[in-house]
Amino acid sequence: MTPLTDQPAIVLVRPQMGENIGAAARAMWNFGLDRMRVVAPRDGWPNPQAVAMASGAGRLLDEARPFADLRSAIEDCHFTFATTARPRGMTKPVYTPQAAMEEARDRIARGERVGLIFGPERAGLENEDVAQASAIVSVPVNPDFPSLNLAQCVLLCAYEWRLATEDATPVSEGLVGTDRASAGDVARLADHYEQRLDQAGFFFPETKSETMKRTFRNMWSRLPLTTADVHMLHGVMRQMVRWKDRGDD
Repeated sequence: MTPLTDQPAIVLVRPQMGENIGAAARAMWNFGLDRMRVVAPRDGWPNPQAVAMASGAGRLLDEARPFADLRSAIEDCHFTFATTARPRGMTKPVYTPQAAMEEARDRIARGERVGLIFGPERAGLENEDVAQASAIVSVPVNPDFPSLNLAQCVLLCAYEWRLATEDATPVSEGLVGTDRASAGDVARLADHYEQRLDQAGFFFPETKSETMKRTFRNMWSRLPLTTADVHMLHGVMRQMVRWKDRGDD
């Protein structure tokens, strides 16, 4: 059996369509998971439809382990999660996908083996399947339409695994070929515009000019300008002044 030393096993219980198995493999590999176990697939194993759908993730299917029943598929696991959208009336901890993958990460770091169990497409896991799991993963879906496609559910959990185990920057800036403008850059830009607008008589009436200038400076300092932005805006103002000085209409 493939060892689970650095990631959870994805256990597909009685999957009905090969295409969904292949799509689940793609979803796993998108986020760095490659330990698939297939329990009693309806159309047998291996499945050519699964291979076709898996595309670049076909290696996962080559290495996937088939099992006759869930018990044998998870017998080496210390902790398992059963994914379900329906309340089961069982005394088990219920996790969101995010919390479940953080728990899986921590348990694997302690040397435990973890399995994540997904049910067949038509009705999901049966109560007998859920009873074998250590805990439940419940996705907070629309209660009026709780059904998730098998591959969608695998992808959602795989995404949360990736977030739990990788250093992902929540927000990043793509400053291609430039840098964030300094306060001095922005202040000089504000000076340039204020000077030219003052010459053009923009700050009128005089009783309101100081308030208007302060509003302008507040606007400049609030904008997330880059050095390229500042250079362009200086150029815009210079060109407008040149156009005015030519006396064109």
